[in-house]
Amino acid sequence: MPTSAYPLCGCPRTNAGNAAAEQAPCIAAYFMEANLQANRIEKVSGGHPHAAASAGQGEFARGWTILLASLIGIGSGLVSLPFYTFGIFAPHLAHDFGWSMGEIMAGLTITTLALLVAAPMAGLLCERYGARPVAACSLALFGLSYISLATLDGSLTQYYVTWAVASAVGAGSLPITFTRTVNRWFDRHRGLALGIAMMGTGLFGIACKPILAWVIADYGWRTAYAALGALPLLVAAPITLLLFRDPTTADAGSTSTPLTPLTGFSRGESLRQWRFWLIALLLIPLSFALAGTPPNLESILGDRGLDPATIIRLTPLVGLASITGRLAGGFLLDRFWAPAVAFVILSVPIASCLILSAGNLQPATAGIAIFLIGFALGVEFDVVAYLTAKYFGMRSYAAIYGLFYVCFTIGAGFAPLVFGMIRDAAHDFSPALLTCAVILPISAAGFLFLGRYPRFS
Repeated sequence: MPTSAYPLCGCPRTNAGNAAAEQAPCIAAYFMEANLQANRIEKVSGGHPHAAASAGQGEFARGWTILLASLIGIGSGLVSLPFYTFGIFAPHLAHDFGWSMGEIMAGLTITTLALLVAAPMAGLLCERYGARPVAACSLALFGLSYISLATLDGSLTQYYVTWAVASAVGAGSLPITFTRTVNRWFDRHRGLALGIAMMGTGLFGIACKPILAWVIADYGWRTAYAALGALPLLVAAPITLLLFRDPTTADAGSTSTPLTPLTGFSRGESLRQWRFWLIALLLIPLSFALAGTPPNLESILGDRGLDPATIIRLTPLVGLASITGRLAGGFLLDRFWAPAVAFVILSVPIASCLILSAGNLQPATAGIAIFLIGFALGVEFDVVAYLTAKYFGMRSYAAIYGLFYVCFTIGAGFAPLVFGMIRDAAHDFSPALLTCAVILPISAAGFLFLGRYPRFS
């Protein structure tokens, strides 16, 4: 098999035409070469010519409605509403029903178990029927399910069943559906486009906490649940039907920028790739370490001596940092080797875990910790979406991403429950936070073994 050397390090590399048969990379060489090639004129998948300035302008000119619909849909969907609001409702549910924090946070674990089946099904439905009908129907049904949480009567069984149903019908509102279409519309600025589309989670995180605190104080937590459910039902679903759609050949002819073709590996071919299993295995501990803190943030800060008013002012920083992380991460993904970007950004919350595990916190120090973990949370889904498109192509993107999402939800779904159980047992979140500080760098470093992106014909 013919080989050549990397120009910067002299290590041999394989010039095989079959991407699936390529050997494991020299990590340093790939990273250096990726930096050198970042600003060159490249070819997009399928061999279409691609010029830098005109390509970027053409992509955003024709795809801005897709980004707007995606931003609103993702921000109003299953990935955002529970994640940012569990900690707000938890004290009220505990007070009214006598539930423990572990019992309340088990609702997120129920969500995880439901998504083990629902997320891959959502991906398959997207491949079969298209993203728009799946996303719109899912948002509407998810909204109705969320509204039903206002009818809770103290039964944990009702609480868990409601979350199971909401997760099953809401799986189509996950980034699986929206990022599939965004990846089709954007290529050169794919990372930035994904970051903009995923900004909805950060915007929701900024707005929801102070607004919900006001609604709950004046009208009660039941009204707050109903108001949250109205967002996907009455706002996001209609906008998705109006603005969101898969590209057609007519869209490709309307500008000088070609659409990303449906090339790449099938789902079966992807499952036979070592890169698939590496990403899948890394996502479980990584998502656990990232997702345990935000739903418990109010309780963590309260344990560290901060008063409720200060906590309400600080927690929206998660959303602001998430937006910053998504834009910065998207910018970097378009210019540097994605696994290296993932390693750097996803290691940042180590500092947050160490700060939050200490004793009494000053508001400024707590704000820094919150911002750092929010910054990394703003990148995780974008990285998975980007890596899926780059390493496996668009042929079976939604199905592959759906499987990755299962791995992500396993870690993220059990993290709040484990955090709550540790808090109930140790009366402190420090053991959980310190464990996450160890998990993060080890898991993030695993992405560095992925190697260069394959080329699809």
